[in-house]
Amino acid sequence: MDPPGGAQQTLWLPPEATSQQLWGLELAGHYGVRLWGQGGDPQSAPSGPPLTLVTPLPHPHPRDCAEEQLNGPGPPRETIIFLRGTPRPLRVCCDMETDGGGWWVFQRRQDGGTDFWRGWESYARGFGNVSGEFRLDNEALHELTAATPAELRIDLRTARDSALAIYRDISRLGCRQRPERYRLRGGAFREPPTGDALSYHSGRPFSTRDWDSRDPSGCPHPPPRAVAYRGPWWYRNCHYTNLNGLYRTPRDHQGIHWFPWKGFNVSIPFTEMKLRPQRG
Repeated sequence: MDPPGGAQQTLWLPPEATSQQLWGLELAGHYGVRLWGQGGDPQSAPSGPPLTLVTPLPHPHPRDCAEEQLNGPGPPRETIIFLRGTPRPLRVCCDMETDGGGWWVFQRRQDGGTDFWRGWESYARGFGNVSGEFRLDNEALHELTAATPAELRIDLRTARDSALAIYRDISRLGCRQRPERYRLRGGAFREPPTGDALSYHSGRPFSTRDWDSRDPSGCPHPPPRAVAYRGPWWYRNCHYTNLNGLYRTPRDHQGIHWFPWKGFNVSIPFTEMKLRPQRG
């Protein structure tokens, strides 16, 4: 196939194939298609007119991964969504398989290749690559949770075991006004295997190394908590979880922690955070 403005791509099909699903194509895009049999001469193969994708979709401009899932089932994939309240397209990773699918993955840590020790503006814009380690921007988090309550799923893995936590009634995860500092609101704990580490942080603003949300009743002295624990997060009086901490660093409460599951002596090597509109 010859995508518009891109390099030619070749897809090999087995002899018994009668159909093939293609992902990542642009709606109403024009694609040149050439077909030939194995061992044939591509130069002499028949060529048809350009293929135009005109199949109507239930949600041609999906606002989240749940609407993207309604456009058709498929494996986890990168796609374009159009957030509520904003016309800008956003490339995201959608998990279409876990627990019924429709999850919008907004953060992943898996190998330490992306630096999460960043300032306020970096978290406001987002960073990394959605196919690897990344964090989508705080404004996008706000838009996704502003219109309707959402479910938050957190997956945790080490080399030997895994666990998860699910929270309901997440609303307005973030705020446009900087003084609110993207406050974590709501969160009814649903899944028990990991123990509940996030409810302790409910209602807290987001802190970074250059923008502190210190509560006068909590850790009262400098350095700011984001600096002390080396991770931008929703800190209260210290923390029970710190998923933006330093990779592979268990010391001094500065690693990637989920205290009820692994305590503060293990920096968890894989974490993934994802949202979808609340179901049921």
